[in-house]
Amino acid sequence: YGSLIGFPYAFKYLWSPLLDRYVPPFMGRRKGWLLIIQSLLVLSIGAMALQDPAKNLELLAINSVLIAFLGASQDIVADAYRTDVLTKVEGPVGMAIFTAGYRVALIVAFAGASKLFGDVFHAWQPVYLVMAGFMLLGLLFTLIAPETEATDLPPATLADAVVLPFADFFQRQGIVYGILLLLFIVTYKVSDAMMNAMSIPFLKAACFTQGQIGDINGFMGIVAGIVGALLGGVLLLRMSVFQGLWIFGSLQAIGIVFYFLLAQAIHPDPAITDLAKVCQNFTLPPFSYQLFILAINVENFCGGMEASAFGLFLMNMCNEKFTATQFALLSSLMALSKLIVAPIGDVVKSVGWSNFFGLSMVTIIPSLILLIFIARSRKDPHTVSKNY
Repeated sequence: YGSLIGFPYAFKYLWSPLLDRYVPPFMGRRKGWLLIIQSLLVLSIGAMALQDPAKNLELLAINSVLIAFLGASQDIVADAYRTDVLTKVEGPVGMAIFTAGYRVALIVAFAGASKLFGDVFHAWQPVYLVMAGFMLLGLLFTLIAPETEATDLPPATLADAVVLPFADFFQRQGIVYGILLLLFIVTYKVSDAMMNAMSIPFLKAACFTQGQIGDINGFMGIVAGIVGALLGGVLLLRMSVFQGLWIFGSLQAIGIVFYFLLAQAIHPDPAITDLAKVCQNFTLPPFSYQLFILAINVENFCGGMEASAFGLFLMNMCNEKFTATQFALLSSLMALSKLIVAPIGDVVKSVGWSNFFGLSMVTIIPSLILLIFIARSRKDPHTVSKNY
């Protein structure tokens, strides 16, 4: 059942045209859908408190997939709402705040929920009720959020909602330039996908404990990402999106250097499977723990900056008439980078951890070169679409 839970996020573009085409009878196209979806999320998260996995695991799995489907739907509408409501001036900081808010939610959902379970309730049922309460708070903010001022009407038919977003994108960007943009979206996130896939296995292979990894990566690293996202948004006020993508992408690669140095200091063997036996009497070399803290925090900090720039880049390419569909399609291309790095575990076993991190650093280079060409091919390098 675990593999099914993430399914809606990978394929959310399939139903995104429905959210572009149809307008609820209240609060408009974006806020109306947000209100409906978030209301259902409150109910479905609260329903988790009523489940008993020992008696009916299938029902728990269905409830979990429903929450994932609603969460992916909320992402579709929230991305569209943010893109529609923010002006050109507000875009960088708005995207940064959105990214920071997402990372705050991670702290609440993981560290906060674990704390409630372990120290307060000692049961998972009331924890889900508290999480449903947080979702209810988000619903209240939707009610008071500003209205979008989109002037374009929604697509006239569902067929238009499916076909026109593609036609509109390539009409505005051109066929060749549009293909280059899509290629850039895929390649830009490959390095990030490699690190996301293998950073935790590496730290475990380096004999850091689950508690150490959770404390530093689960809290301090997320805070570093929040600071990076906010700083990235402020810096984007003084530079173009292309400049931000290039600079922050380069910094992301530099942030991997600390993982490389840590691998050089500890020399973990990627082929070892019995880590408990190996780590039982293992003593970390001097300064390894300091490198461990630096690696996690620098990588998360730079990742937060990069996320702000990349999110703004995707926003800039959307037409407000098809924002939900176009943003969902463009963001889903990032999932291709995860498919590209799927066999990366076998690569690590072949080349070792140090060479893997060196490879992770250089994989950003092709996308940065492509970005230079893309930026110079535009008449106005500070804009990507007609909206910005």
